[in-house]
Amino acid sequence: MASHLSSTPISIVPSASELGNGALDQRNLEIAIRALSRDGLVVIENMVDHDTLDHLNAKMVKDAYELQSRKDSPFNYNRGNIQQDPPMTKEWFSETIYTNRIVTQVTSTALGPLPSLRFVSGNTALPPTEFSPPASQPTHNDADFDHPSIPFAMVVNIPLVTMTPENGSTEVWLGTHNGTTIADQEGEHGDRASGRIKKHLLEDRRSIRPPSQPLVKKGSIIIRDLRLWHGGKPNLGNEPRVMLALIHFAPWYRNQMIVELDQELQEQLTTEKTGLQVAASFVPTNQLLRDYLNRPYGNAYDFDQLHKVDSIF
Repeated sequence: MASHLSSTPISIVPSASELGNGALDQRNLEIAIRALSRDGLVVIENMVDHDTLDHLNAKMVKDAYELQSRKDSPFNYNRGNIQQDPPMTKEWFSETIYTNRIVTQVTSTALGPLPSLRFVSGNTALPPTEFSPPASQPTHNDADFDHPSIPFAMVVNIPLVTMTPENGSTEVWLGTHNGTTIADQEGEHGDRASGRIKKHLLEDRRSIRPPSQPLVKKGSIIIRDLRLWHGGKPNLGNEPRVMLALIHFAPWYRNQMIVELDQELQEQLTTEKTGLQVAASFVPTNQLLRDYLNRPYGNAYDFDQLHKVDSIF
């Protein structure tokens, strides 16, 4: 039983020297790894300068309204929640967001050295309209396939504003990454609502450790095990709530996705400079700006791996 455990995520506040060095000290690194192991999620505060976030947020809010107006809006489960890619050009790129050294230190410790960056996108909770009333996503697991029982992928979420229950902070079910299997889910990969957790399991879990919809301060970065149960909640405010989503995969995990990035970023995204294997196709700036809002979304992405090892354990 885990009824004594809090449903509020652990937050780490790095010191000025840790931020300057781009590395947590041993104690804070241990706290981060323990939180990921027990809870499946950790929040690290004061990681991104607010001016940097404001610059990108202004662009992505404008893009969000453009996407919302489309007939084929890239919504996830309901029309108030859309998948939205950031513009990955030099003008909008920041190392503290996309290749943050403290984040990579944590994911490298949890997953193994040189994790692969193979997904860069975002999730935007839109204010309600008469055509899109407030609605929640079903509680789901992003690993909607027969996945390993050990950590294999970490989602890195960067909110561009303070996230609150009012503006659609994601609901998280801490600890549900441990022991979860494909048998817990409804729907199959490719279904619009695949990965939904079965209702009786939700009720069982609620009695042990209920979900929370945490307040996450602006400038924070969230690291979440891909297997953790979660669900988008409605934005009851007046402005879109944009949250970036990157995925670091374990170096042994054979996923085949690649990201499309501006070729002007290629020199600063080497393994030597980032501590990551950036699996990318580098394209001219004008091509990226033409295409970045027109990519596939939702279950068009496959987080599974090729050539799985036969089950021998």
